[in-house]
Amino acid sequence: MSETPAAPAAVIVISSHVVRGAVGNRAAVFALETLGHRVWALPTVILPWHPGHGRSTRVTMPDADFQSVIDDLAGARWTGEVGAVLSGYLGSSDQAEGVARLVTTLRERTPDLFYACDPVIGDANGLYVPAETAVAIRDRLLPLATLATPNRFELSWLAGAELETNAAILDAALALGPSRMLVTSAIPMMSGGTGNLYLSGRHALLAEHRMIENPPNGTGDLLSAVFLARLLQGLAEERALQMATASVFEIIARTARRGADELTLEQDAASLATPMAMVQMRRLMHPSQARRK
Repeated sequence: MSETPAAPAAVIVISSHVVRGAVGNRAAVFALETLGHRVWALPTVILPWHPGHGRSTRVTMPDADFQSVIDDLAGARWTGEVGAVLSGYLGSSDQAEGVARLVTTLRERTPDLFYACDPVIGDANGLYVPAETAVAIRDRLLPLATLATPNRFELSWLAGAELETNAAILDAALALGPSRMLVTSAIPMMSGGTGNLYLSGRHALLAEHRMIENPPNGTGDLLSAVFLARLLQGLAEERALQMATASVFEIIARTARRGADELTLEQDAASLATPMAMVQMRRLMHPSQARRK
């Protein structure tokens, strides 16, 4: 009799929750569960919808309550199920301390715990979280991260550098600390495109696809979750990047064709599992190689 294969690791996802829409935890949990992972989901804030749709009530998890939930999770008898933590939008700097404590505690029992930090702090218009929250993410969470997934504007703020070329993005990613960095909104090499730039100890890769104007919110949350799932699946980094980028691009394109104002994940689960979209993959010069020249 053949043995039953081990279940994929559970993932703790810590980010915002919206009642309507597919951003934050709503996007990440759907993607991870679709790709076979059990998910423990902890909301940092609760909103009726994404703030880009207009003003609404915002309920932030009180810091004391958040820390208590973190304590419960850190001491739960099921922590052996957990193979990864993914953090996204945080409602306060204290929440960053809680996430750091959770990751540190879990690693005492599972040293190879994968921690993916999506530093959701801003965009081309600037920071949309208090500076103290952004600083806490930079100083407390990034040093613990196995993988960080900022957009180019977030990386620019975190690194304190102008990032007008992919070489500058790679240098900033290397200097910032995490051993793996996936940077969205990178500088495209193809006309009318956009790219995801990935740097690890072995690879400097650019995954490009055509730009879709005014995409819905949540694409960064979705990409972080799908890329994490593909890495946990054991795919090679280049293949994981290609598949994750193709999934997100395909879902954005399908959402745009429907004229929807939120990602239509519920109609596009197949795009997560078996994406068909074309993605141009490029190998770039690794910063360590450039410095040797």
